[in-house]
Amino acid sequence: MAAWLSYSAVGIRAFVQAHRRGLSSSLLVSLAGFGVAAFGIAPLAPDAAELPHRLITEAVMPSALEGQLEALALHAMSLSRSTIIRPSDTADTLMRRLGVSDPSAAAWLRHDATARRLVEGRTGKLVSATLNERGLLLRLVARYPSDESATNAPKQFNRLTLSRDADGSWQSSLETAPLVATPRLASGSIRSSLFAATDEAGIPDAVAVQMAEMFSTEIDFHRELRKGDSFSVVYEALTADGEPINWAQGSGRVLAAEFVNGGKSHQAVWFGEGKGKGGYFDFNGQSKQRSFLASPMEFSRVTSGFAMRFHPIQQKWKAHLGVDYGAPTGTPVRSVGAGVVSFAGRQNGYGNVVEVQHSGDRKTVFAHLSRIDVRVGQHIEQAQRLGAVGATGWATGPHLHFEFRVHGQHQDPLAIAKASETLTLDADQRPRFAQVALTMKSDLGLAETLSGQPGRVE
Repeated sequence: MAAWLSYSAVGIRAFVQAHRRGLSSSLLVSLAGFGVAAFGIAPLAPDAAELPHRLITEAVMPSALEGQLEALALHAMSLSRSTIIRPSDTADTLMRRLGVSDPSAAAWLRHDATARRLVEGRTGKLVSATLNERGLLLRLVARYPSDESATNAPKQFNRLTLSRDADGSWQSSLETAPLVATPRLASGSIRSSLFAATDEAGIPDAVAVQMAEMFSTEIDFHRELRKGDSFSVVYEALTADGEPINWAQGSGRVLAAEFVNGGKSHQAVWFGEGKGKGGYFDFNGQSKQRSFLASPMEFSRVTSGFAMRFHPIQQKWKAHLGVDYGAPTGTPVRSVGAGVVSFAGRQNGYGNVVEVQHSGDRKTVFAHLSRIDVRVGQHIEQAQRLGAVGATGWATGPHLHFEFRVHGQHQDPLAIAKASETLTLDADQRPRFAQVALTMKSDLGLAETLSGQPGRVE
């Protein structure tokens, strides 16, 4: 028996040595099979049906309905309404339009010196009134431009407040508060004119004027504007206590704009050092401001360009050595570049004339002025007021005749403006400008999606 076991052990050992690789593979396959079987048989989670169940119930008691109704009845209800002061408004007509039924409030408006300002003076005031459930006035606030904002871009507004005290007596107050600039996005497409397109997009005229000024050395808005041109703009909308103002100068600075003219895109981004100092640059940091402006007026109509024309007074064809801008008498005329006034007075057929001498033996001439606001020898800056449009001298109507002379030779003013020198950013300013430009580029892309919609506040 022992011999047999010894023989069998020797045989098995020899068999294993002869077939070691095959046996190893078979063993691995068998183990894997057992593993799969074990995995398939073992449950992944306990059976929910076998878990213990417990039901919890709790009674919910609502508050007494009578108490809720009593609290609602004691709650003070109020109604707010808004309107705009009209030229024909009186204290009574204003109260009726606001839905106020309060003789004491109307009487206060008629007799209190501060309250009377509501219906006196300028129209267009924004008025908001708060009434109780019986139509009695609780509070009235009117917002309108301050006197300091009458001629310049507004920075402040007047807040006129009427309020009722606990004893029923009235109080009036007038204070000045700062306007707040809120970024607004808008876009549009040209069908007939720039102003028609901006009106359709709900963009103030002041923004349209700024866009025309920004791109004036690249786009001739009098002759090169085409149907289908498009624009996107980011600008500041001025608000008074969060309410958008509706008076003429209700917008601030244009922060960025893109104008596509004839398939070519032009961009401008405002970049400044604070306190209003700065300028417009393209996305590459090249200044949009040149040594000479393209026009001596912010926005006007060219009635006669730098070309041959039939002279309306001499009745013959001759070269027109300047550009005529049609505008109402009194429209401000500005210098297109920095320089010194070399002449200010009357010159025969030119009527009232101002001449400005610039660097590089360049001179500009402004003729037919109704008034002159500078004197000979005065140093002036770019865009500084020189006078006003008129019809003095040989003129068939109010307009400005503008000339540009280089070394005594007449040149096309628009061509000179386009070719004039530009400014560039300093190296230490470029990183900060790059961040501003990236943000504005993103905002302009968003504004483009708003085409045909009113300006959106961001």
